[in-house]
Amino acid sequence: MAVLRWRVAAGILSAGLTLGVAELLAAFIRPESAPIHVLGSSVVDHTPDGLREWAISTFGTADKTVLFVCMGVVAVCVAGLAGALERVDRATGSTLLVFFGLLAAFVAAGRYGFLAAVPTVIGVAAGVYALRVLTERIAETFPGAASVQPPPNAPPSDRAPARASAPGDTESRAAPETSGAQAQPDAAATHTATPAPATGTAAEPRTGIDATAKSPGSAAEPRTEADAGSAGSGTLTTGPQRRELLRDMAITGGLALLAGVGGRLWSARRGDVSGERAAVMLPQPSEPAISLLPDADLRVPGLTPYITPNDDFYRIDTALFLPQVSIEDWSLRIHGMVDREILIGWGDLARRPVVERLVTLACVSNPVNGDLVGNALWRGYRLDELLAEAGPHPDADMVLSRSKDGWTSGTPLAVLTDGRDALLAVGMNGEPLPVAHGYPARLVVPGLYGYVSATKWVTELEVTRFDRATAYWTRRGWSALGPIKTGTRIDTPRGRARRPAGRIPIAGVAWAQHRGITAVEVQIDDGDWRPARLSTEQSIDTWRQWVYDWDATPGTHTIRARSTNGTGEVQTAERRDVIPDGATGHPTLTIQIG
Repeated sequence: MAVLRWRVAAGILSAGLTLGVAELLAAFIRPESAPIHVLGSSVVDHTPDGLREWAISTFGTADKTVLFVCMGVVAVCVAGLAGALERVDRATGSTLLVFFGLLAAFVAAGRYGFLAAVPTVIGVAAGVYALRVLTERIAETFPGAASVQPPPNAPPSDRAPARASAPGDTESRAAPETSGAQAQPDAAATHTATPAPATGTAAEPRTGIDATAKSPGSAAEPRTEADAGSAGSGTLTTGPQRRELLRDMAITGGLALLAGVGGRLWSARRGDVSGERAAVMLPQPSEPAISLLPDADLRVPGLTPYITPNDDFYRIDTALFLPQVSIEDWSLRIHGMVDREILIGWGDLARRPVVERLVTLACVSNPVNGDLVGNALWRGYRLDELLAEAGPHPDADMVLSRSKDGWTSGTPLAVLTDGRDALLAVGMNGEPLPVAHGYPARLVVPGLYGYVSATKWVTELEVTRFDRATAYWTRRGWSALGPIKTGTRIDTPRGRARRPAGRIPIAGVAWAQHRGITAVEVQIDDGDWRPARLSTEQSIDTWRQWVYDWDATPGTHTIRARSTNGTGEVQTAERRDVIPDGATGHPTLTIQIG
């Protein structure tokens, strides 16, 4: 087992060097071409919908962290296996590293071009070289663990080196015979050496371990595999060889860490736009500033605030590493089925009228009573005006928007041009868009789930048709249109809570973007539905807060809520999963009183 641990460690360190070298080179070629990014993105693209939605509902916005942890565990297991299989005369582990390396290189080349495969190829070469060197060092340090033992009748030059004594060795050695003399026990090879008797003194009888030594004239027993050291444990040689092995492993690990961390830091520093973002001055709206109406925010303890702070706003996307897009490089191209193609740079936006609107966004992956919904004040430019300049063709019915990282979204053209406040947003809650939310520009479309509208880091708008183009999620079986369903959430009290009897506020938020909310009702156990008090309606494109004052009695109670939208439609009680177009059902929780 001792040798196996060394082999596993060698595999892990060699794989770490592979990833580190590739990360460092990718920083100079294209950061997205690093194996971790490439393979992680491929996992995201090919994860079954059910598993993906389970991860989102279970881990929420920490889903990417969990993905990286899982990838790390898999990488360590594969690397350890590669090290365990590798031998001086059998490069099985190296072959395993090459296989996964070529897979990552192939994916990188398919995504970003041939040059993107170079970091992985060179990284694999470095990792294989390190694994070969470390495997040789292990074989030298544990000669008994060699994969191939010479036959008993092999000439001396072909046999394994003689084993040095090790603590716990209970075998004695037979010294080579000399001319005219009998073989004597090799005292240096026994576990406990008996001092030579003084001149003229008879030696004491040898007992215990030493009693196994052969008497003069007896033939030495053949050495067994256990004596030579099995492949699973091996026999440690002298200290210098062990120190050389430790040194080589330390060098490999140090280089892996230095290259990996250095590459990641250099990539982050090279493209970091946080400093630029902090210096950006948002254009001022051409209309009077929006002010909240009285009682638009009920300010009930435990209730989500009417406007969601930027740091608390949900983030669900496919980007494993945030795209860093500078305003110097950013542009928006409007093309496809249009009379004229338009290319808009950041400086061109300054000459256009700016609007500011309150809009609530929701993710299609939001489960019943989930928190993947948020309300913010968005500043930007009307999309219907930008599209009108390009002149969409009469038979066009879809706008395919594209992100800097290649993600696409398909939005009905009719929705973008029906007069609602669909925006090319550059500001969020009074400051430039956070990088995590699309800096420098993104789309905001009231009434549609984000997967068909809320493209972050947007760079293209292609006017086309649904029967000619498909977007990222629609290719995976999700609905093409994605209107937001009427929803309600209970924020307080929390489920499974224990509260004293008496007056308890039950409060939450309800939404039906671009239709508005006209009523919210609460049901205790199986009783009648009771109306809740609503906040002032600020906009039909935002959620409304609600509160119901409940005189709680001792016992276990079930609380439900439902809302009615501006068209008179009552939220359905039918429970449906988020796939393919959003979850439905009444939010329900159980609470203990008394």
